[in-house]
Amino acid sequence: MTRRVAVVYGGFSNERDVSVKSGINIAKSLERLGVEVLPFDLKRDTVADLLDVKTDLFFLALHGRFGEDGTIQGMLELAGLPYTGSDSRTSAICFDKEITYRLVDRSVELPVWKRVERDRDVEGWEIFPCVIKPVREGSSIGIHICDDQSILEDRTRELLVAYDSLLLEEYIAGREMTISIIDSKDGPVVLPILEIKPKKRFYDYEAKYIAGLTDFVVPAPVEESVQKSIIEKSVAIYKLLGCRDLSRIDGILREDTFYFLEVNTIPGMTDLSDLPMSARAMGMTFEDVVGGVVEAAEKRNRR
Repeated sequence: MTRRVAVVYGGFSNERDVSVKSGINIAKSLERLGVEVLPFDLKRDTVADLLDVKTDLFFLALHGRFGEDGTIQGMLELAGLPYTGSDSRTSAICFDKEITYRLVDRSVELPVWKRVERDRDVEGWEIFPCVIKPVREGSSIGIHICDDQSILEDRTRELLVAYDSLLLEEYIAGREMTISIIDSKDGPVVLPILEIKPKKRFYDYEAKYIAGLTDFVVPAPVEESVQKSIIEKSVAIYKLLGCRDLSRIDGILREDTFYFLEVNTIPGMTDLSDLPMSARAMGMTFEDVVGGVVEAAEKRNRR
């Protein structure tokens, strides 16, 4: 295995705090594997310094803008430096929920949706409850469930102050499922499906990162035929979008139909994160996951 790995975390998005926790967990895990770790807390005034780090591999643990949107991936590609995770093209696509929806439209069921750029774009919307959210954001930041037109218009105005484009979609009431996928020498491996049961109305930022606000069931109690369908569709999306090393696919199961919501190309790796939880249900340790990601990146960079 690679002897020196720079773990890049932090950043300057709304998900900085989560990224720091992910990065520290990954760094500790790599140290337990005998790897020399170079922790790198990325900030606005240290971006250029990243290119001077002497390392065999950059392990990206950045969430949100600059980390998952293809920016840092593109920077490292231009410098010819190896890193973990999906490339800049796939990262940019998956961070943009609208582009992702358009690309996977024929592969999986989707909520009824439309793009919103102005207040008046929500006029005449007839499906309630509905969801309004930023096109490019993570960790459920900026997501609002709206039960009527008045609330929808208020939330839209609020969000357009901070974001230039939003996604408006029908609210799918059902069971929230997350499917984690990691690469192996034999191809993508799907970890046990995890069912998320938030004690709030939906799995928002607090429910994701505050212990006790959400219950998890893994493996999710799903009929075998439905489970097979979810796995097949998730792998198809993973391959279609060009994901690599690790990703997490989120969706809603309503009756026997799986509705796709989004792909996370740099899944959280905190103590409360979904992917490590699914890995444990498969008998994998945190070190198994992190070591596997490094090995997948090494294999790719040897070609």
